[in-house]
Amino acid sequence: MKKLLLGNAAVARGAYEAGVNVVASYPGTPSTEITEEIVKFDEVYAEWSPNEKVAAEVAIGASIGGARAMSCMKHVGLNVMADPVFTVSYTGVNGGLVFCVADDPGMHSSQNEQDSRHYAKASKIMMLEPSDSSDCRDMTKMAFDLSEKFDTPVFIRLSTRVSHSQSLVELHDRECVELKPYEKNTQKYVMMPAMAIKRHVVVEDRIAASKKFADESDINKIEANGSEIGVISAGIAYMYAKEALGDKADYLKLGMVYPLPEKKILDFAKAHKKLFVVEELDPIIEEHIKALGVEVIGKEAFTLLGEYTPAMIKKAVLGEDSPESISLEENIPVRPPVMCAGCPHRATFYVLKKLGLTVSGDIGCYTLGATMPLQSVDTTICMGASVSAAHGMAKARGKEFNKKLVSVIGDSTFMHSGITGLVDIVYNKGANTVIILDNSITGMTGHQDNPTTGKTIRGEDTKQVNLITLCKAVGVERVVVADPFDIKHFEEVVKTETEADEPSVIIAQRPCALLKTVKYTGVCEINDKCRNCKMCMKLGCPAITVRQGKVVIDATQCNGCGLCVNVCPFGAIEKKD
Repeated sequence: MKKLLLGNAAVARGAYEAGVNVVASYPGTPSTEITEEIVKFDEVYAEWSPNEKVAAEVAIGASIGGARAMSCMKHVGLNVMADPVFTVSYTGVNGGLVFCVADDPGMHSSQNEQDSRHYAKASKIMMLEPSDSSDCRDMTKMAFDLSEKFDTPVFIRLSTRVSHSQSLVELHDRECVELKPYEKNTQKYVMMPAMAIKRHVVVEDRIAASKKFADESDINKIEANGSEIGVISAGIAYMYAKEALGDKADYLKLGMVYPLPEKKILDFAKAHKKLFVVEELDPIIEEHIKALGVEVIGKEAFTLLGEYTPAMIKKAVLGEDSPESISLEENIPVRPPVMCAGCPHRATFYVLKKLGLTVSGDIGCYTLGATMPLQSVDTTICMGASVSAAHGMAKARGKEFNKKLVSVIGDSTFMHSGITGLVDIVYNKGANTVIILDNSITGMTGHQDNPTTGKTIRGEDTKQVNLITLCKAVGVERVVVADPFDIKHFEEVVKTETEADEPSVIIAQRPCALLKTVKYTGVCEINDKCRNCKMCMKLGCPAITVRQGKVVIDATQCNGCGLCVNVCPFGAIEKKD
């Protein structure tokens, strides 16, 4: 049977069919749906872990325990899990172990464009790269087999377009894979220097065997059309090249991007007068080919930035122009990203801007607090950095600066990597104010549960982390819970806590407006008391606009949260059911 599947869903299907037993991940676009799809299979244990490092370690432990295991993350999540990943390259596996990493060329939902293929080379771990959903299913199944065959974890590298596009996938039954026996083996699994030195030899031997496999396997295959032009490519770039060039080129489609084949590339190069490498982001394949002494056209014809298009490839290879897109005669207004109507974070940033505070920001919906008209967030670096970076800023600039400085971090992000930063502040005698934006869910990646929600990935009841108790346990004496929609009270809380000469935590507690359990009713309307002061426009609510010089509220977008009612100084906004 064939079914239309997202690339991410196809990866999940491939893992299920391969007999995967344990999947541990942290949500991150564009990888999130893999684990969300896995949950639909009752035979598989799945979890949202507090962060990617923990997720990787859970999967590694399951593999050592004899099960087939997988962990999924976005490219910046691979940074977080790098520590155990580099070591498990040395230990090898027991049950098959697969890491699915989704890169984000074009930065649709990310803070950088890093290329995860560097990690495969640096950690000396085999990496496969599918180009469509059918490949996703096939290569994921293959990855588990290769993992056990070569005693190595295996990377599956996706990209936004492969993860989030659909194509037909042939479905098969689940394989019955027995747990492998667990045997104590300190020489293999205890990575102290004496053992690791010996395991490094094993790793190098494994890479040599993998290179031989890369040349002999049809995972890297030649598609001949009798052309003098040869194109070497992988993943979504291969699909773009095929669309752009059709049968005007021959193709070497690389399904394994580390280690890369050598003989197959050399043979393909000899058969063509002109050779192109088409790859998004960094010149990984290009540099490998040039190191083999082959003349190839790569980044001098393309770009290191963003996503490719068929038109770009056609121009670079054939010198032919084709329209990138069809333009409309009408001017379409720009629509920048914005926090949703009713978003609880909007009130927090409104207050922080009003008080003129420096805001050390973090990764999540609340990053949008940097955009107009709120313009509150000063920095965004990575998960958890809002807390640690603010500590560094305060130490650099002194006590008085600290009283004009706050960190903002979501509840899920705080659990991910904010706790250790808070410990650092307490331990090293800081006096920072940390605002935990507790919206009762992991918001930006699509409403996944986390340790603060009291629900597992399957919606089962579990122990709920108490943020108040947690903060006090690490030594914070001042912990205040406040509703950011109570503007006056919240403002007073922020003023009081930033003036304190000791660490403090404000838990800005109000659930995400899009949660099913949140039942705002009615709409807000402007009455005849309006003086057109436009104070409500400073909220940046998408439901509030100016038409013909007058402020109006769009009833189709307003969800009746009532924040604007609390902000208007003249009582000109009222809520009607």
